[in-house]
Amino acid sequence: LQLEESGGGLVQPGGSLRLSCVASGRSLEDYAIGWFRQAPGKEREGISCISSSGVTLTFVHSTKGRFSISRDNAKNTVYLQMNNLEPEDTATYYCAARKTACTFSEQTYLEGWGQGTLVTVFS
Repeated sequence: LQLEESGGGLVQPGGSLRLSCVASGRSLEDYAIGWFRQAPGKEREGISCISSSGVTLTFVHSTKGRFSISRDNAKNTVYLQMNNLEPEDTATYYCAARKTACTFSEQTYLEGWGQGTLVTVFS
C-alpha cells in the first residue's frame, strides 16, 4: 500500500485547506487511515483517524471543531478538511495506514506512510 498526500500550501490565519491522501497498490477500504503532523522542532502528533467502517477519532483537542476527516473508498482517498487555520497548525502533515480500526498510537500504523505535505499558516 502506497500513500501520497497533497493539498498543502500557504494560507492566512482563518483560511481553509483540504488535504488528500491517495492510496495506490491496494484498495483502501480495509484500512484505517490516520492523519499526523510534525511542526518544526516538535515531535510528530496524531490529529485524527477514520476506520475502515467510517468511525472517526480526534486525537488533538486543539483541532476539534476545526478539522474533519472523511473518506471516499471509490476514489481510494481520505481527506482532512482544515478550517479556521491558525499559525500553530503550521507543520508537515502525513497520512498513515493500519488494518481496520483506529488507535492513538502512531507506532501501530505499519501498513504505510506518505511523504508528507507542508502546510504553512502565516499572517
